Amino acid sequence: MNPGENNTAISFSGYHPEAEHYHDEVFQAPGKPWPWADQLIQALEALPPGELQRRQLASDALLLERGITFTVYNDDDGGSTERIFPFDVLPRVITSKEWGRLERGLHQRITALNCFLDDVYGAQHCLRDGIIPESLVLGNPAYRKQCQDLRPPGGVWINVAGIDLIRDAQGVAHVLEDNCRCPSGVSYVVENRRVLKRTLPRIFERMDVRPVDDYPLHLLHALRSVGPAGNPDPLVVVLTPGRYNSAYYEHTFLAQQMGVDLVEGGDLVVHDGYVQMRTTHGLQRVDVIYRRIDDDFLDPLCFREDSMLGVPGLMQVYREGRVTLANAPGTGIADDKAVYAFVPDLIRYYLEDDPIIPNVPTYLCARDDERAYVLEHLHELVVKAVDGAGGYGMLIGPHASQAEREAFATIIRERPHKYIAQPTLNLSRVPTLIDGCVQPRHVDLRPFILSGRNSTYIQPGGLTRVALRKGSLVVNSSQGGGSKDTWVLNAC
Repeated sequence: MNPGENNTAISFSGYHPEAEHYHDEVFQAPGKPWPWADQLIQALEALPPGELQRRQLASDALLLERGITFTVYNDDDGGSTERIFPFDVLPRVITSKEWGRLERGLHQRITALNCFLDDVYGAQHCLRDGIIPESLVLGNPAYRKQCQDLRPPGGVWINVAGIDLIRDAQGVAHVLEDNCRCPSGVSYVVENRRVLKRTLPRIFERMDVRPVDDYPLHLLHALRSVGPAGNPDPLVVVLTPGRYNSAYYEHTFLAQQMGVDLVEGGDLVVHDGYVQMRTTHGLQRVDVIYRRIDDDFLDPLCFREDSMLGVPGLMQVYREGRVTLANAPGTGIADDKAVYAFVPDLIRYYLEDDPIIPNVPTYLCARDDERAYVLEHLHELVVKAVDGAGGYGMLIGPHASQAEREAFATIIRERPHKYIAQPTLNLSRVPTLIDGCVQPRHVDLRPFILSGRNSTYIQPGGLTRVALRKGSLVVNSSQGGGSKDTWVLNAC
């Protein structure tokens, strides 16, 4: 059925939260919303017949008009496809009380991860004290020997982070993954909010939602705060790999919203000991580079010699303190999926506190006993490559065939250090508009954290990714996922 032809009123009477198996974030039982959601459900059901479907179509048209896209790469032929990012008009709502706890937990976690990076590229106390195995860090491809003994301006390694959260069947929030390199998705948070404020304006105003559209200003403030010492007015640029990158829309969006230049490697040059930008008026000194390219491609004189995306000599200028790179090179070791298993220990070690948001239980296949358990329980576990991303390079045991599990078992035995495993979690679900009807779909959440010199900003809510395919646990946009606007309430 074409949703534009559905002229029925939206009703939640047939919505089944299946509370015995999943935590539903809106309904605690059929026909019984959680107290904070009652006003939202009543307002949605009061819309005229067909109105919500029409507003969904209007939202889709607006996203298309604004060119809000992402790129999917095809492994078969090496090509790529640009797509409009799917958006669901029904918001995901988080109460003020719950957000307060998540905010404290996120601040705690990013503080510990920053301490960890400062330590492993410095004195390495955590390795000497046995908090985390030395081989797991120093032998990891994400560990950059070139960054040893570096100290970023203000001691801030992770200026921008995206921490992926999920809720289990009991509604308890867990950290699923840390993203400390070049996390993407915040542009969709801001754009989703702009679209939904136009789509459901009266409902939005009635719910008293915290703002998210000031993120670019907070980002610019954080970046300027870590400029090289002695410069009161640092020049900031956004460094992109170019228009064929999957997140290029976001690079252009953030540069435009901050009012700074979007540059590629060829636009920059090291001259007279500084990084300088080519302009129509000659060279102009650059002080802070918000880089959206991976470490490997930053500087062909330091990392990959064949890189055409970076700036020759950039790392030497960075090492001498004449330019700031955000995030700092080397931060990838902090979001390695094997290191992830030790973050609760790192929180206790550096902060002398218990984690506020727990990890998902994780098995390291590099350990003989844990690998044996994983191989015996592949049918009930999710197995991930430690350097995987985007939902690729993983096995969802309960949904895999016996042949797929056996093939993965062989790979694990051959390269155990490359894999971790976690229980298959029944991710929480929220009502989602599918073909004009409200159906439950699984979601996760990626809040964004900005760290500047002596300041931390956590955007209220973040990117809610939704698995649009029925029964799917994979929320990634490249594999059929979409997004929702995330409303953090002020009053409850």
